[in-house]
Amino acid sequence: MGAEMLLQYLWENRLWQQCDLSTTDGRPIRVIDQGRRNTDAGPDFFNAKIIIDGKLWAGNVEIHTRASDWKRHNHHLDPAYDTIILHVVGHSDEIIYRRNGDSIPQMVLPYTPDYRARYDEMVNNPSRLPCAESLHDFSPVYLTDWLTSLGYERVYGKVDRVTALLSRLNGDWQATAYVTLARAMGFSTNSEPFERLALASPLRPLLKHRTDPQLLEAVLYGQAGFLDNAQADDTEEQDYINRLRQDYQFMAAKYNLQKPDNLGWKMARMRPQNFPHRRIAALVAMLAAGFPLGRHISQITDEATARALFNVQIGGYWVNHFTFGHKSPYVPRALSDESVTSLLINAVAPLMVAYGLQFGDDARLDAAIALLQSLPAEKNSIVSIFTDAGIPCSDAFTSQAIIQLRRNYCEQRKCLYCRIGHRILAAKARP
Repeated sequence: MGAEMLLQYLWENRLWQQCDLSTTDGRPIRVIDQGRRNTDAGPDFFNAKIIIDGKLWAGNVEIHTRASDWKRHNHHLDPAYDTIILHVVGHSDEIIYRRNGDSIPQMVLPYTPDYRARYDEMVNNPSRLPCAESLHDFSPVYLTDWLTSLGYERVYGKVDRVTALLSRLNGDWQATAYVTLARAMGFSTNSEPFERLALASPLRPLLKHRTDPQLLEAVLYGQAGFLDNAQADDTEEQDYINRLRQDYQFMAAKYNLQKPDNLGWKMARMRPQNFPHRRIAALVAMLAAGFPLGRHISQITDEATARALFNVQIGGYWVNHFTFGHKSPYVPRALSDESVTSLLINAVAPLMVAYGLQFGDDARLDAAIALLQSLPAEKNSIVSIFTDAGIPCSDAFTSQAIIQLRRNYCEQRKCLYCRIGHRILAAKARP
């Protein structure tokens, strides 16, 4: 974060309120209302109320690292900045004026000399968790409250994706569930390719042929590009691949399917059971079962009913294959318990919340959060960082909150916008 954004943060959070403020020409200032932060073009803060030398002013506030930035940003030529009642700066190196020639009151925002150093120490610290040593100073209630907010933040971020898909698919809930599930089946590594595959392979034609799983396989493996170079040493296996190619040509012509370009599948350093070929076979199994998730979103009440939707078996060629041409151990179960848990977190719960919001069904919203709270916490390197620092994580709602914290705050070094970072830094801000 640059110095200007740091000043904006100090102003927005009134971290100077214990100081006697004054303009650069000595007039006393009292801030009644610092205004509302503007994240679009124009002044930094709207509708501020400030008393300058005993006179109340109402208008906008602009903040710069140096006063001379006013001209560098061409504000002296922009009528939108004629409403500025106070120019807040880190360093006053120039008097600034409105277009009509009137000077604008200017104030240097005071904060402790070591505040910037403390901020840099936290934000630029190469440690995996720079605030780890301070976490023991926070009450469990404070941390729980922040993690609860982060959990909802992450859920609703996924819900936004669902509602965008629902709009794109003309309100078709089954199709939306299908694409959402496909994306989740790619897990973090192949989520984008799986989503593109599902969007290019519409649900309705697939369900028309659900009694013939080989046709479903032909469409999905063909659209995925896996039939292009598939080969087998065994004659019987090669016959199967050739039949898939013929079926794919038939289905592509019948439904005018367009194969996506360069899906970018990743399989390096991946366990064979997680190969996209195997995930597609699991998706085929669910489609052949009539795709119960798409039909029963409104009927999921708990973890047991949710898991039952994924109780399917892989058949045929894929019972003992993880990819084309290479036999593997016999594994008829489509998805492991751990994989199902991941799908419940990343597909089912967001679909339930989106459905509840769409139809005003509060029971769906409550059931979705209860589902996440009933699932075991995810086990990954991100969760470990925080549990090692003493933050307990006993369920999936909390592990999702931790992932949200790491991805959207820690990794982006948005310590100022994290409640933990804010409290640590705010204590250092006031002179």
